[in-house]
Amino acid sequence: MALEITDANFEELVLKSDKPVLVDFWAEWCGPCRMVGPVVEEIAKEYDGKAVVGKVNVDNNPQISMQFGIRNIPALLYFKGGEVVDKQVGAVPKSVLAEKLNKQLA
Repeated sequence: MALEITDANFEELVLKSDKPVLVDFWAEWCGPCRMVGPVVEEIAKEYDGKAVVGKVNVDNNPQISMQFGIRNIPALLYFKGGEVVDKQVGAVPKSVLAEKLNKQLA
């Protein structure tokens, strides 16, 4: 299951991770986010132990959202070594998200 990432645990779970991290920035009221949500959960299960997958509710965690300039959601950021290495904005097929994560595992 995708981790719940917050302003409080972001540094520990994302920036200090020794594995690649996929972070889904979303909100309850966002229709496309509800389409991407189940896909992110599937990826979390499939990549368990290989990558960290988490979700940030932008309404509850404005600090991280502002820090990374999140203006449109869903926004999915890929981190490696504490740095943003890739991103995807908007709802896309699972294959697109998985391919970007696979590049960080290579």
